Amino acid sequence: MAAKVGNQDSYPNRYAYLSKNLWSGFLFGVGFIAFFDEAVFHQLLHWHHFYDKSTTSMGLVSDGLFHAFSWFATIGGLFLFADLHRRKALWLMRWWGGVLLGAGGFQLYDGIIQHKVMRIHQIRYVENVIVYDAIWNVTAAAMIIIGAILIVRTQRHRAPEGENRA
Repeated sequence: MAAKVGNQDSYPNRYAYLSKNLWSGFLFGVGFIAFFDEAVFHQLLHWHHFYDKSTTSMGLVSDGLFHAFSWFATIGGLFLFADLHRRKALWLMRWWGGVLLGAGGFQLYDGIIQHKVMRIHQIRYVENVIVYDAIWNVTAAAMIIIGAILIVRTQRHRAPEGENRA
């Protein structure tokens, strides 16, 4: 009989791999949200490129490098996920907390640092960009808050007798 993913009895090693569950989710979250941003806002909607302070050709090259980064982070997170599952150490609530924390953190970094401080691109080039910025950053903050709540909830649990906690 196969073990249910995330079931406490089926994954007794999860306490020993608390940080690996978090980092696997975090990497996947950063990679996924970067991939989503690049695919939707750069390629499909054509709202901006990763680097808009140069020519369109340079913008396309920067998009390609950004896309490669997103895939490396996504695949790295999934390799860690598979290893956790193999070791019977996967804790889905903690992993999802890491996903939301990573995705929200990257999106907030993008919205504040890249859009406003560095000004390498805007979410969209329109008159009232503040509406887009607000939606972007509020969504990022919501992901961070929900992710942090999930992570804190998994911190409160105590490992059963005889199990290691990392």
